[in-house]
Amino acid sequence: MIHENLAEFAAALPQGRALAGLDLGDKTIGVAVSDRSLSVATPLETLRRSKFSADAAKLGEIFAKREIGGLILGLPLNMDGSEGPRAQSTRAFARNLARLTDLPIGYWDERLSTVAAERALLEADTSRARRRELIDHVAAGYILQGALDRLAHLRR
Repeated sequence: MIHENLAEFAAALPQGRALAGLDLGDKTIGVAVSDRSLSVATPLETLRRSKFSADAAKLGEIFAKREIGGLILGLPLNMDGSEGPRAQSTRAFARNLARLTDLPIGYWDERLSTVAAERALLEADTSRARRRELIDHVAAGYILQGALDRLAHLRR
């Protein structure tokens, strides 16, 4: 089920299960996972996109292997907070994914997550080629960490 509100998303989460964060791009999907206590996000991998069914199958394998209890999708809002074609594409992906899984799905505003990921990789003196390999799942980590921090605040 898709939850627009993070508090509703939090209420739907099973206890003791990790979350996955997704950074959906046109050509790739960055994947990050949390620990079971929902405190730390770790970039995992970048999947090359193909057809939705193949992408969903790959993601399903990751979710099962990692015992994922919920999904956070980065919602690419415009800087003024409005939604454009990329946000609509993310929402369509979420609707299609929700038909295939019972996992709760939530959104997190991903504005500037790629900028933050790029900055972190530059500070780590990562080569341009290596940054290109890592950027999507590092951005997914930023997206997921933002949601985890907000969830921790809601729990207090």
